Amino acid sequence: MRISGQSILAYARPAAMKDGRDLATFQGLNAGGHEGVFGYEIPNLLIDHSMRNPHIPPWFWRGVNNNQNALYLECFIDEMAHAAGQDPLAFRRKMMAKHPKHLAVLNAVAERVGWDKPAPKGIFRGLAQHMGYGSYVAAAAEISVSDNGKKVKMHRIVAATDPGHAVNPAQIERQIAGSFVYGLSALFHGGITVKDGAIVETNFDTFGSLRMAEMPHVECIVMPSGGFWGGVGEPTIFVAAPAVMNAYFRATGKRIRTFPLKNQDIETA
Repeated sequence: MRISGQSILAYARPAAMKDGRDLATFQGLNAGGHEGVFGYEIPNLLIDHSMRNPHIPPWFWRGVNNNQNALYLECFIDEMAHAAGQDPLAFRRKMMAKHPKHLAVLNAVAERVGWDKPAPKGIFRGLAQHMGYGSYVAAAAEISVSDNGKKVKMHRIVAATDPGHAVNPAQIERQIAGSFVYGLSALFHGGITVKDGAIVETNFDTFGSLRMAEMPHVECIVMPSGGFWGGVGEPTIFVAAPAVMNAYFRATGKRIRTFPLKNQDIETA
């Protein structure tokens, strides 16, 4: 996997750079540690970063680099499953034997959404899993798509989170639902535009955000396994977009690789 793009740390926190490398670029793709471990066992794997810093300064957003990294990873895993003629869940499970906590949240959403049973007519499902900010997260989405592929109705998203310890489960559920607002808003409406040397989207009247009528029903599974303290405010945002896009592929047979979806004339129904 080659990531080409800006370095947030090079601008915002240059002291955090190590030997010219922005380690935050690799969120969720690390071989070890406790913050964001890559959840698959692949014998030969290279992940690198070709840093390109334009003159427009970047800053942090909710989920930071995990958002795009989970999208790259989980959509490509689905592509490989399709190329191999295998079920996306079964394909993942084969590579996750050494990552039981990743697998546990993935299995939890698959079971809750009824992955082993046919979806209702006109409904298509997608999966995604990731780890970030010390927590293991997964999502299963159910969507329907118009005949021309231009309108997407998100009916339901099941989310599972293992944050190690859960002090206030009700608050965690609210953080999960809120994170999906951010993740799905970025997927459909996001983006920053520069016009005449100034940013166009200066507040919520010009920066698109998902409205209540567009939101899917969110079901939360809080499954703390103990022994560590993970985050809950940002992690589930990572799996929102890839779960929906994997469902979109199952509905249309088409992979979208440029976002936000508004630039593809795709909108929520």
